[in-house]
Amino acid sequence: MTQPSTPVQDSAARRRPHVVVLGGGFGGLTAVKALAKADVDITLVDRHTYNAFQPLLYQVATAGLNPGDVTFFLRATRMAQKNVCFRQGEVAGLDPAGQVIIFTDGSTIHFDYLIIATGATTNYFGTKGAAEHSLAIYTRAQALRLRDRIFTNLEHAAAAQTEEDLAIVVVGAGPTGVEMAGALAELRNDAMATVYPELDPRRTHIVLVEMADKVLAPFASSLREFAARALRERGVELRLNTSVSEVRPDGVVLGGGEFLKAGVVVWATGVTVPAVVGEWGLPQGRGGRISVDKDLRVTGFRTIFAVGDVALLPDPLPQLAQPALQGGRHAGRQVAALALGRPTHPFHYHDKGTMATVGRRAAVADIELVGGRSIRLTGTLAWFAWLFVHIVMLLGNRNRLATFVNLTTKYLAPSRRTNPIVGDVPVFEHPGRS
Repeated sequence: MTQPSTPVQDSAARRRPHVVVLGGGFGGLTAVKALAKADVDITLVDRHTYNAFQPLLYQVATAGLNPGDVTFFLRATRMAQKNVCFRQGEVAGLDPAGQVIIFTDGSTIHFDYLIIATGATTNYFGTKGAAEHSLAIYTRAQALRLRDRIFTNLEHAAAAQTEEDLAIVVVGAGPTGVEMAGALAELRNDAMATVYPELDPRRTHIVLVEMADKVLAPFASSLREFAARALRERGVELRLNTSVSEVRPDGVVLGGGEFLKAGVVVWATGVTVPAVVGEWGLPQGRGGRISVDKDLRVTGFRTIFAVGDVALLPDPLPQLAQPALQGGRHAGRQVAALALGRPTHPFHYHDKGTMATVGRRAAVADIELVGGRSIRLTGTLAWFAWLFVHIVMLLGNRNRLATFVNLTTKYLAPSRRTNPIVGDVPVFEHPGRS
């Protein structure tokens, strides 16, 4: 098969080492940036042409942001960094010994150094019907599908005028689940009475289901208690110590056999490594993550690195943004060192803390300081810290400005003046009517 002609794909023609970075997420893009001044050619590979800022996808799903606000065109990396090219493709296989990547279309690409930053995907834990009948928010497409499902349910309920209760069930009370439930509750509390006069907000229920006995389990107890209280104040029903045994088209079956009817089920718990990674001939550990040594090189391979959610260090790190960002930067620097014949160095992770928002002027933040000290914030101050960090972390000034305008308008304007950002909703067809 004839391959595209690019300056980095013909190993016979090029003089500089060829670095391939798989994945245009946090870890992959940070690795690319770390190689900006290195004497190498880089090919960034991703199945999508854009990077999606996952921490704010729930805002897209709840009509608070445009999808373009949180996505960055991956080819735009070349505007500031000339030693990188982009290749859209889906990886089907990997030949580590031959240093070749195989794509689903049959084409191949050779590498001298490889950085794997493919991230993770939704983990349904084998729950019956979860993959088929629940909606995740791990990708931009999933966020848009969830947004359209939510507003389809609202529009059809308004048109049907059946006066039935509506419910949205969110499974998982980690940061994503808490933020999703809080945003849904504020959408109901702030907008429904105005834009959906046909519906009674008191009959629209937001239910957060969590197997553990607390929300935001990794956080300090004072922050967990604040978040749970803020959710309840917004009318979110917390079902703690509760598992989900089955997801059906019309709701969920809880571990005790109780059935909760719901028009939308949001799956916001757990991630796993894509199954295809297991076919790449690389060592895997817990959860299918690729085993790496302290310098982030894949165990047993001198020129292959893995970072972020897909990597498993001897001392495992959480599958969050900061380990991916710091790991990507470290891997890029180690590749640059190897290209110069220098040794690698072990990776040292600096925990900068965690934060989550429940809604308008209500957030929790545990910020780690130099020297092992930390600051714990709640309420308005934590919310401003959350807003600042998330805007700064976005890629591109246009995205930062658009997100700042949309979020500040949403949260600082009068609550009943917010304008939800919606998509296409199919027209309701009343049963029995032609």
